[in-house]
Formats: sequence, C-alpha cells, structure tokens
Amino acid sequence: MVQIPYLCRMEILPVALQAYLDDHCDPEPEALQKLNRETHIKVLRPHMLSGHYQGRLLSFLSKMVAPKRILEIGTYTGYSAICLAEGLAEGGILHTIEVNHEMEEIINSHFKLTNVENKIKLHFGQAEAVIADLQEDVFDLVFIDADKKNNFVYFQLVFDKVRSGGLIIIDNVLWKGKVYGPEKDADTEGIRKLNDHIAVDSRVEKIILPVRDGLLVIRKK
Repeated sequence: MVQIPYLCRMEILPVALQAYLDDHCDPEPEALQKLNRETHIKVLRPHMLSGHYQGRLLSFLSKMVAPKRILEIGTYTGYSAICLAEGLAEGGILHTIEVNHEMEEIINSHFKLTNVENKIKLHFGQAEAVIADLQEDVFDLVFIDADKKNNFVYFQLVFDKVRSGGLIIIDNVLWKGKVYGPEKDADTEGIRKLNDHIAVDSRVEKIILPVRDGLLVIRKK
C-alpha cells in the first residue's frame, strides 16, 4: 500500500477538481443558493451544510429510490432535507430530526420557500428518543449527518427500520482524513468503528464516495 504523508490527506479532493465537479453537475437551485448564503451569513459552522455538489448527489440518489418514507438525523438549516425531498414519491414524507431549537426559524422559512413544508415533518430532540416515538415502521432511505461519535448508534437504531433494498447514507465518514491518520479522539474513533463494522457487514452492500468529507452509501440486502 502506498504511504501518503498525513498532512497531504486533509483535503479529500483538490479545490480545483471540486470546482470542476460543481461546474459539471446540475446547477444549484436558486432557493438553495439563498439558503446556502443565509447559512454562511447567520449560522455558526456553515461548513456543516451539504452544499451544491453533495446536495445534487443526495437529490439524485433520492430520485433513484423514489422513497415513500425518508428519515434524516441532523437537519442543521434544512439544506439536505430539501434535496432529499426532491425525490419523494407522491404522498411521501420525510422525517428530519434536529437537536438545536434555535434552527427552527431558518429551517421552516426555507421549507416554505421551496414548497416542501407539507412533505417534511420536523422533529426537535435527541435522535434516539425521536426515532423511538416515530410511528413509521419502515423507511426507504435514511440519511445520518449528526454527532459523529454516535454514527454507529444511529446505524444500529435505524437498520431494522430500513426495507430490503433501501439506502442508508452516512456523511463525514472520512473526517478530513483523520480516520486513516493517527488521531484517537472520540469522534474519529466513533467513525472508524462504524466504517470498520460496515466493511464486514454481510447484510449490506456498501461504498464510500470521496464527496466533500466522505459519504458512505449502504444498500440493505
């Protein structure tokens, strides 16, 4: 195996390559451009936003599945939820869970602006408790983008709720290269544990895409 100096691995893709990819996928919808700008102006840690390229990928995957039921863990300002909702089948619903009540105004305003407010049910609280209270028994697609050290916990919580052939998508699984570096902090170790488990889990098909900070796409057999 080729050894790559650790400091060279902090950026998943070169900036110029990412710009080229952005220019050669579907354009970012105007309403999402506004949400992108508002997030960067008003909200702490705007890098947590999915953004143009990843957002178009989430929309693309959702449209391929045409889900009736989507579960998202980690709403932030609502960008990824809007992208995923683009693929909902007629009459479908997306449940999204956010722990920070201060996000409510910006989330709801942009759900209305993009005409998805009737397709999305926003929940506030700890993900474990909200998931336990959900009435839906089966989801077609789950997107996990919350506190990273609990990725494995969330995966275990939702696995039995995903139908055969359904997708579980988990963000930030490369963690700026830390998962294959020397770090041993709680978040990095949590992500490593999840990645290592999924790699040998015979119940699923899986692939890590080097999109932004790493996107793990899992298909339940």
